[in-house]
Amino acid sequence: MTEPAEEIQAQETPEQDDRPVDLKKIQSILSSNSGARMRSWLDICARCGLCADSCFFYLANDKDPKLSPAYKVKSTVGEMYKRKGRVDRKFLREAYEVLWGQCTMCRRCSMFCPFGIDMAAMIGVGRAVCTSQGILPAGLAKAVENIRETGNQMAVSQEDWLETCEWMAEEYGEEIAGLTIPVDKKGVKYMFTVNPREPAFYPQDVGMMAQILHVAEESWTVPSTGWDSTNLAMFAANKEMAAYPVKLMYDKALELGVEQILVTECGHAYRSAAFEGPYFLGLPGGKPPLPVKHSVQLFWEYIVRDGRIKIDPEKKVTVPVTVQDPCNQSRSAGLSQMLRELSQALCADFRDMNPNREFNHCCGGGGGFIPMGAEFKKRRMISGKIKAEQIKATGAKIIIVPCHNCFDQITDLNKEYELGLKVVSFKELICESMIIPEKFIPKEEDEEPASQPGDDGGEE
Repeated sequence: MTEPAEEIQAQETPEQDDRPVDLKKIQSILSSNSGARMRSWLDICARCGLCADSCFFYLANDKDPKLSPAYKVKSTVGEMYKRKGRVDRKFLREAYEVLWGQCTMCRRCSMFCPFGIDMAAMIGVGRAVCTSQGILPAGLAKAVENIRETGNQMAVSQEDWLETCEWMAEEYGEEIAGLTIPVDKKGVKYMFTVNPREPAFYPQDVGMMAQILHVAEESWTVPSTGWDSTNLAMFAANKEMAAYPVKLMYDKALELGVEQILVTECGHAYRSAAFEGPYFLGLPGGKPPLPVKHSVQLFWEYIVRDGRIKIDPEKKVTVPVTVQDPCNQSRSAGLSQMLRELSQALCADFRDMNPNREFNHCCGGGGGFIPMGAEFKKRRMISGKIKAEQIKATGAKIIIVPCHNCFDQITDLNKEYELGLKVVSFKELICESMIIPEKFIPKEEDEEPASQPGDDGGEE
């Protein structure tokens, strides 16, 4: 499956034109990001190569030196600073291939850098420069426009969102008595936010979450607005638009007076809501206005810590199972131990990947790669070889994937590399194996009364 990097780079670029670049805008972006850390990072790299073997792009492409993180940064962002922003559109189109097509900003390289250089942060500055000139993947550009127009990255209307909630409450309520999906309920503990892929393509995720919250007898609601916790504008490096969905979410949570924002099984949504969002909005202290919790942590609390939801031992998965570490959950948010304890509570034969936890390789679908569109799929599949090999080595038949982008990428890898896997979320396994309390088991309709002699018109 491995192909040389030169062939990978032969992909479509954004629509080309001959407009001059806006040098003032480029220089403004570079200047606003030229603090002590950036200057140190640009100067301190010793070209030691330790970052290279940490990068799955580099490993999957015959260790092409041009795919080492240090080279990728030097040839793009480093050149932008070296030239003091005096770059042309041709240079930016070439940088585009690297900044989006050869990096998912997973930050694994930074863990192996002896100086702690944050390559992902530097790549982000390069993306911001390109975006400022209209040079970015069409899929991300469309997502940003959708956010601007509708408040969510997939342009799901409020009507469609609310109808999905109503539909899922009705359908999943057939299995759990009394199940509802409350909307805009004030003063509850959790305001549950989702990835728009759920109402658009995976509505069952909303229904399964409702079942879990109902069985746990949780105090919760979904919001009618501000329900999209994802942030593809963040990957487009459009700070202004990255702030918009976060503000909608925070404002709605404060309006409803909830205690916490709950995020669905999505990696970058959690990163945006809990960590990056406050900086997009310039909030003091870099803290959100109320706590943000990922659903993996909630499930861990329910099942492992508190026993609020019981798992039927007879329904635990018995075939070999592994779990994917989404970069923005394990590497950036410290949820890796919860992922494992939760997996072990649901599965009898859990097998870890190697390496794992914060050292696990990116699946290859992060950093905006999945929504960047079909023209990027080939390189996704090639660079995803490392993840496919990791999974295959475990002998697992099921992989738990608590992130939508990872889910889609591993589903594609499953087909590409014929891994023979079943790809599932935590929600799915929990709903299949949790014990439903008697009070939540729907009552069967009363049977028709038994016929009495003579009812059929026969002899008395």
